[in-house]
Amino acid sequence: MAFVRLVLNVVWLFVAGFWLAVGYVIAGVVCCVLIVTIPFGVASFRTANYALWPFGRELVRRPGSGGGSTVLNVIWLIVAGWWLALGHIATAIGLAVTIIGLPMAWASLKMIPVALAPFGNEIVHSGQPREPWQF
Repeated sequence: MAFVRLVLNVVWLFVAGFWLAVGYVIAGVVCCVLIVTIPFGVASFRTANYALWPFGRELVRRPGSGGGSTVLNVIWLIVAGWWLALGHIATAIGLAVTIIGLPMAWASLKMIPVALAPFGNEIVHSGQPREPWQF
């Protein structure tokens, strides 16, 4: 199973991951230029890492995240999230044209929630044992 994930990640990196990560890095750089939006830039860089190597990782809700993350997610959605989500949808459509691209199209669609709302979530390795307080 680890070999399949490795192959999918390498193919993903060349056909979609690099360009999606570039989009996140551009959004992160723009956010870091303005001092007030540095938390948005950090979230964007973290998501760029996920966009480079998505297979074998998943998005989970961080326990204890509350109203602050909701406010930040609404601002993120208005400023950058919907553009990045559109990039994932366009990428998924392009990848779904071939049968080999279907798992990668699914991975692109799987990233839409983190593109729309990066705050209050964390990216973890699939199947990773979590502490009892983590969900």
